[in-house]
Amino acid sequence: MRAYVQRQTGLLLRRFATQATHTARTADADAIHDLRVAIRRLSRCLRVFGQFYPAGSWKPVRRRLADLMDLCGSVRDCDIAIDLLKQAGVRVTAPLVRQLRAKRRAAAQELQLELQGWKVRSVSRQWRMRLEL
Repeated sequence: MRAYVQRQTGLLLRRFATQATHTARTADADAIHDLRVAIRRLSRCLRVFGQFYPAGSWKPVRRRLADLMDLCGSVRDCDIAIDLLKQAGVRVTAPLVRQLRAKRRAAAQELQLELQGWKVRSVSRQWRMRLEL
């Protein structure tokens, strides 16, 4: 079972790293959605199979993933609000839409900077070692 968990965690961690790299380059709505999915799947795997990792090694990883999910959520919330306003017939030039777009740009930039830092620090590799994959 441990070998299976290691294999699955490795696959999910690689998928997460790929999505993180992609989102660091282009923080469009699809990239952020895919990153959120990768985070949720990896986080669930760590929680469900926690007994197969070195004692407590998976908890700090999940906390970091939760922090990253919050950053993604800030961007996604703006995307949803903008879409709802469009559906309601609010013009794209309306002050509220412009404010949301500015807030989204700032949130996306913060997310991209965080992801670029993860790549520089080789977070994925650190987690691989921590989880003994």
